[in-house]
Amino acid sequence: MLKGKLKLPDKARRVFPDRLGSLVAGFDEKAEEDGASDLVFESGEELETIQPNGYGSSGGESGVEDFEEERVERVEPDLRVRQPRPERDGPGSVMAAIAADERRSDLEYEVNQPEVNLEKLQRIASLGLPDGGGLRATTWKLLLGYLPPSHDLWEKELTENRQKYAKLKEELLLSPSELAMKKGGAMSYCDPPADSAIDGPLKRREISPEDHPLSLGKASVWHQYFQHTEIAEQIDRDLPRTHPDLKFFSGESSFSRKHREALRNILLLFAKLNPAIRYVQGMNEVLAPLYYVFSTDPNEQNAVSDLPAANAEADSFSCFVRLLSDSVDHFCEQLDNSAVGILATLSHLSDLLKANDEELWRHLECTTQVKPQYYAFRWITLLLTQEFNFQCIMRIWDSLLGNPFGVQTTPQDMLLKICCAMLLCMKSRLMSGDFVANLKLLQHYPEINIEHLLQVARDISSESSSYRLSLPL
Repeated sequence: MLKGKLKLPDKARRVFPDRLGSLVAGFDEKAEEDGASDLVFESGEELETIQPNGYGSSGGESGVEDFEEERVERVEPDLRVRQPRPERDGPGSVMAAIAADERRSDLEYEVNQPEVNLEKLQRIASLGLPDGGGLRATTWKLLLGYLPPSHDLWEKELTENRQKYAKLKEELLLSPSELAMKKGGAMSYCDPPADSAIDGPLKRREISPEDHPLSLGKASVWHQYFQHTEIAEQIDRDLPRTHPDLKFFSGESSFSRKHREALRNILLLFAKLNPAIRYVQGMNEVLAPLYYVFSTDPNEQNAVSDLPAANAEADSFSCFVRLLSDSVDHFCEQLDNSAVGILATLSHLSDLLKANDEELWRHLECTTQVKPQYYAFRWITLLLTQEFNFQCIMRIWDSLLGNPFGVQTTPQDMLLKICCAMLLCMKSRLMSGDFVANLKLLQHYPEINIEHLLQVARDISSESSSYRLSLPL
């Protein structure tokens, strides 16, 4: 791992340990470097995951949406996902509405305080954040450490980080010729003489072999630029499969194309800054909820704009870095068998299930031989983004990010508890199934009441076997 160069706030460092190495190498040091990097980047690699039920089909839209249509669609996008069946009017639904209003009021009050109480914010978020009003976007940024608790520092932090992201895009995503044109033709092949007429003869500019587009030298800026072609192609193949049932990401409208381009910029920049990790298939799924929440923020300063670096794109990049900092080792194949690799995490899930329901654990791992590697690999690495519909994913992430962080707990602990709860909630079906039936069930997890699932997860004991699941008859 390369030495980390991202300066995270102290709070964020405690909550999300930075094991990403050079996650955003150059945020603070890039301006001091002059010239090409001597890092040798390798091409991207794919993470072989089992696709759930296929992605479905996306209907392309023709024509260009005007500004007003795009504005309305951004603020109130059509999620086109299966929404929970509304409860019948009654005391239960009335009490739930009252509780939701109280949580919204508490949340609005807390995020508008001069100094945000993060512990209180975590407790509110763990019970679910309200849709609309930009509250989820602001809360996620606070919980990820992107925004500091002090409200007075928000504008300064946002401005600085967005400017740094714009600079990184300019230096790492533009081709050498585009960069030269942007800087006023500093590397132009032909320049008119200073004292000649506009239509006079051109003077050919001498260039070194290292600056030629066909140069194979490692120090050549063009060689480094072309070196990431395979990664870009892999990202381009994956992006159309990012939630194809949502108009926000799919289709050929200018609206959806703009969002896919923003995702591409973030993933490619991440890969270039992290040669030890690069891009791994599935990272697009992890990025999508962040970008969706931030770009649908009704606050114009935080959402998509026509600025050189869209604010939502810049914010999503920084929060994507912080989100992965707790689980990046799962994407490194060289660490699979280490204490921080994915196999160790799968073993922790197995131990957690055994501690809370040894009967189910024995049936899965001993009787039917359904190991966690067969189903939970995708659950954990992709943070459950392929197991549930988009609305449920955001609700689950509220609990993941809002999990109270103590000395002995991390976001990954809550993730493992949710994965364990997914097994416990399917106990009756799993106990009656064989290898084939159970594997199919867990690789294509059925619809479930998300609030019930999260309550089961919160009730799970991390150490003892005293937990017993009580399911309604």
